[in-house]
This record gives sequence, C-alpha cells and structure tokens, in this order.
Amino acid sequence: MYYASTAATPPEPPRAKGFRALKRWQKTLIVLLAVLLVAGACGGVGAFALVNRYEGKAKQEDLLGGAAEPKDEQRWKSGPLNLLLLGSDSREGEADEGSYAGQRSDTIMLVHLSKNLDRATIISIPRDSYVNVPPAEGWNGGMNKLNAAFAFGGAPHAAKTITKLTGVRLDGALIANFASINEMVDAVDGVRVCIPYTVRSTFSEKVWEKGCHQLDGTEAEEFMRQRKNVPGGDFGRIHDQQLVVKAIAEKASAEGMLTNPLKLDELLLTAAESLTIDKNLDLKELALTAKGIKPANIKFATVPYTSANLKTHAGSAVKLDDAKAKEMFAAVRDDTIQEWLAAHPQKAPGR
Repeated sequence: MYYASTAATPPEPPRAKGFRALKRWQKTLIVLLAVLLVAGACGGVGAFALVNRYEGKAKQEDLLGGAAEPKDEQRWKSGPLNLLLLGSDSREGEADEGSYAGQRSDTIMLVHLSKNLDRATIISIPRDSYVNVPPAEGWNGGMNKLNAAFAFGGAPHAAKTITKLTGVRLDGALIANFASINEMVDAVDGVRVCIPYTVRSTFSEKVWEKGCHQLDGTEAEEFMRQRKNVPGGDFGRIHDQQLVVKAIAEKASAEGMLTNPLKLDELLLTAAESLTIDKNLDLKELALTAKGIKPANIKFATVPYTSANLKTHAGSAVKLDDAKAKEMFAAVRDDTIQEWLAAHPQKAPGR
C-alpha cells in the first residue's frame, strides 16, 4: 500500500484498555541489563550457563538487515559495541506473520558498550522524532516520524533509518513484543524509585508525591504509563521508565539476586518469553564480553530536542536539536559519550 505525503504515517491500531496496554519495550531493556549484571556478578562461567538457558527461549530473526556490521566473531572480544533496542506495538491477530502494516516502534534505544567494556550508555531516541526515513515498499522516502520506519519495513528498516540518523553502525538488536513490567518488578520483590516531581495517575486516584516510593509490580506498571500529568509528557514518561528500570538493576545487584541462580533464572525466563534477538547477536558471548559492567556504570540519556510539538504532515512531532544531537552521536562513535554527557548534563523534565 502506498501512503501519500498527506497521510504518510499509516493509521495507528486501536489501543487496548487497561494496564495490559502498557508500552512494550521494558522487557527488552530489563533483559539486557540483567544479562550485563549476570556477567558482572556471576563471572564468565555462571553467566554463560544462565544465558544459555535464557537464549533458548528467545526467537531469532534478521532484525538489522543491511544495517548490521559485517559478521566478525572477534568484535565481541572487545568494544566498543552498539546495540539497538526496539519495542513493538503490534498485537496478536492484527497483522499477518511477516507483515509490519500498522505496527509501531513504541520505544527506540541505542545501547553503547565502551571500548574497555566497563561502561554502558543507554540513549532513548524519541519515537516521534521528525527525521529522514529512507524509501521502502509503499513509501517513497522523506521526512516522517521515526516510529513510522517500523511500519514501513519492520525492524530492518527502523535500523536503517537509525543508522542514517546517527551514523552509528550496529552490532546487534533486540525487540520485545509483550509487556510484563509488573512481573519483572515482582521478581525482584519491588523497587524503590525516587521521583523529582509529583505525578498524578490518569488511571486511578493514585498520586506519587515528589520523593522516594516503594513500588510493587502493579504500581510500577501504572507509574510508567503516565504521560499527561508528567512534566515533559512523553519525555517525562521516558525519564520515569528509566528510573524504574535502573531501580530493578540496582536492587537485583545490591540484594545478591545475581548470585541466587533460582531467583535470577526466574527473572530471565520471565523476560525471555516474547523476546526476539537479531540472528547475529550471541547473548552468551555478549554476557562474557560485558562482565565488567556494574549498575553504577550504566548511564541513561535522551537525544536533545528543541520542540515536542512540531507541526508536520505526519502530525505533531519532535524536533531534535540538530547541533547537539550531532555532537551526541559523534561522541557515541568516538566512544566518549559518557564524557560528553558529563559535560552536557541532562535535567529531568520540568526542571
């Protein structure tokens, strides 16, 4: 189907109601963090055994297409490495297998592992960023929202678009198709999240005042869905999602979960049920490669932007800050991204 420029983005499918309509990216990121933490806490042999069991539960597909780095087994022996994390908004029964029509990439993240493999930087790229999306079947190419790339050509086309935008070549990719953030939080017996502003739920009477809160799985899921009553809208939601994911990683490490094989196995298997990984990504090798990364060395960031309400033919979009985004992506390519972030600290939305 061809989408004319006046309706360049295919219509979004109806949203399911209730907490099960939660954005579907969290599982992917938590799994990746868990893999990194497994490697650091358990050492090479333990990480290899646990990830081997986990990897057998995940599907493998060609997620990167031509955007993938040429296959080189030696590249996993040292850094830097770059991974793409996508969250799909498809639902069972809405599209034929292999068809991307109507699907969306809810969340797009670039994960950079440093040259010394002792640091990780996770960069959120706003899904509504107004960028140049290359031609695909039914799409002539041109400016559009970034998440439309997935609808036009699936994960490989999203990867192609992100590579064009960032100049960063990708070593692997992961995509999640089902959300179960509540199970993840419950697997670590709840998390403590400190919020720099007050958040009022649009789904209940719940209010999270500025400060620290202990959240169980259900409450964490509700908190992470908030957008309308959060400073910065979607950007505030991204910030809050990062807070919860970081809290899961920190608690798992601090309380010794990663030295408890049964508890860790529960976390990984829960996450793996609907995870798809790129055919060239070996999670066992990744776990061994990243064994030096600790939670304190995992940093989160968002690509700088100048407007969240840019009026376009595809609807309201995000205008990236071209100069700062260019600097950030160059820092990723140069393996100086954490130094760049230290020199350009990012404030929480609303501050």
